[in-house]
Amino acid sequence: MTDSLPSDPTSPVIVPHHVAIVMDGNGRWAQRRHLPRVAGHKQGVDALRNTVRACLERGVQVLTVFAFSSENWSRPVDEVSGLMNLLVMALSREVPKLTKNGVRLYFPGDRSGLSPRVVQGLQRAQDATAHNQRMVLNVCFNYGGRWDIAQAARRLVAEGRDITEASLCETTALAHSGDPDLLIRTGGEMRISNFLLWQAAYAELFFTPCLWPDFDAAELDRAFADYAGRERRFGQTSDQVVKSPATGVQAGPHHA
Repeated sequence: MTDSLPSDPTSPVIVPHHVAIVMDGNGRWAQRRHLPRVAGHKQGVDALRNTVRACLERGVQVLTVFAFSSENWSRPVDEVSGLMNLLVMALSREVPKLTKNGVRLYFPGDRSGLSPRVVQGLQRAQDATAHNQRMVLNVCFNYGGRWDIAQAARRLVAEGRDITEASLCETTALAHSGDPDLLIRTGGEMRISNFLLWQAAYAELFFTPCLWPDFDAAELDRAFADYAGRERRFGQTSDQVVKSPATGVQAGPHHA
């Protein structure tokens, strides 16, 4: 979801290793312009493309976005259908660009409720980008944090393994990515809405009133600047926090 990148990208002093985003506000963006809600989702795809580009330029290693929650099925049928069609079209258009820029795609979420056409599209996109190593892009689709914990527990029981923190970490849908350092939510709401409930235990949270279609590199940099000013203690005291001399990022048990 990005075109060719400049050869000399700029980078903030401190960049989160793993950024997660709740992309909220597409519908309100469209309604304020007297457009159908699906028009906001189309504009949201452009915002995601630009955000992927900005994260690549700044050296982010993992970007995880909330594209469709397990609760979104309760939305109007035409909106859900539009989202599904938009996903299939976006995949066919964007995968070659992502491959060109070294982005590996994953689609964490429950595929059992998706149509065969959508499931096949997700799998083809994952397979086509499997060799890329520059950045991981997790597009959480039909995903919920409670579902993720429950499916991990069910899998462990089926395998006859003990359910521990370590085994759950290894079995969640984002086990390949580690925990997010920074979780951004656009649209002005101050909740995480069943997103990465397990993984976000120590994430820094940043809420912005900016609607997702209006989210840009400048707003991303504001989130990064705010993140850079945080002290990540992971339950320790300030005196115990150990800082890396190279980056200034606080170390901790869940820091990727």
